[in-house]
Amino acid sequence: MMQKVEDLIAKGKTAVLEHEAKEVLREMGFSVPKGVYIEKDMAEQIPAIVDISYPLVAKVSSSKIISKSEVNGVRLGLKNGHELKEAVSGLLNIQDAEGILIEEMAAPGIEVIVGGIIDDQFGPVVMFGLGGISVELFRDVAFALAPMGKEDALWLVREVKGSKLLKGYRGRPPVDIAILLEMIVKVSEMISTGLIQEIDLNPVALYPEGAIVLDAKISLHYG
Repeated sequence: MMQKVEDLIAKGKTAVLEHEAKEVLREMGFSVPKGVYIEKDMAEQIPAIVDISYPLVAKVSSSKIISKSEVNGVRLGLKNGHELKEAVSGLLNIQDAEGILIEEMAAPGIEVIVGGIIDDQFGPVVMFGLGGISVELFRDVAFALAPMGKEDALWLVREVKGSKLLKGYRGRPPVDIAILLEMIVKVSEMISTGLIQEIDLNPVALYPEGAIVLDAKISLHYG
């Protein structure tokens, strides 16, 4: 079920880069942006990007950088090749940069966070809350034991005060709750395998139909 995770563990990977995390998610049926990863020694000569449409986002990739935003490691709204080359050049100057992940920009949506961790006391735990910077500012999150079914996932969502935004507000349509619950259940199953120590999908953009994981972190378990 998680062949890519098992392959990474077999290679002795101690840190999973974002593009590798998204390959795992894609294997599990999650929607992620179309993108291409360019290693640092190849990035000065950006290859022709096939089947990726502007505008683009470029992000620094490194096993040593915990927060890309704290090092100004993200460039948004790149409209052409010139802007892309400038963005890549700037990102490569960031300390510890290993490569660049270039992706299509997703449409704006309601942002949430879905995560999981192996807790020393409780074992596999799933977390849900408002995404992006909201989770850092308001800490409006809820936790539950994993694995779980969709009824438990719905309970988890409703425990978050900000979940009212998901029902639609100020003329905005409600988001696709069914796909959100499916994502929470999948994360609960992933963290329960014993192969993953921590998974952090933040943000996940929710739409009236569908959802997409914009950023992802995965830590592997070697216990």
